[in-house]
Amino acid sequence: MTASEGIGRCIEGRFDGKGQARIALLAARFNDFIVNALIGGAEDALRRHGVPAANVSLVRVPGAFEMPVAAAGLVQRADVDAVIALGAVIRGSTPHFDYVAGSCVRGLAQVAERSGKPVILGVLTTDTIEQAIERAGTKAGNKGFEAAVSALEMVDLMRQLAQ
Repeated sequence: MTASEGIGRCIEGRFDGKGQARIALLAARFNDFIVNALIGGAEDALRRHGVPAANVSLVRVPGAFEMPVAAAGLVQRADVDAVIALGAVIRGSTPHFDYVAGSCVRGLAQVAERSGKPVILGVLTTDTIEQAIERAGTKAGNKGFEAAVSALEMVDLMRQLAQ
């Protein structure tokens, strides 16, 4: 017996963006050699799942710390169904990492909760630059691609829940 066999109705989002999903990629310029790979992965996923290029916007901010305020502006727009935040915060030898990563994640979660629109976390938080490189398209896949697929699923799910 699977988890949903005894349930009368199961609502799940589909990964189909054909002509409907309007996505904002919110990308940090800091650590841009990593972030650019995440953007490429997200664009690849959106294209493969039928999202027209005209439905995708790229918004650049200085770093991860600035993402929540930009995300708050983006979710207010009628032409944005979901925001995908893409960045890389790499631990250094100071507590700066903890403040930036924590503020970014907490702020993005608050934007999603307050707006009711999906704000997908594609911000890498790693101990080393090697770990970031692995998550941006080498050994560990591309987290930008994964974030884009999550965005499509959530856009579709939110549409179903609104019916």
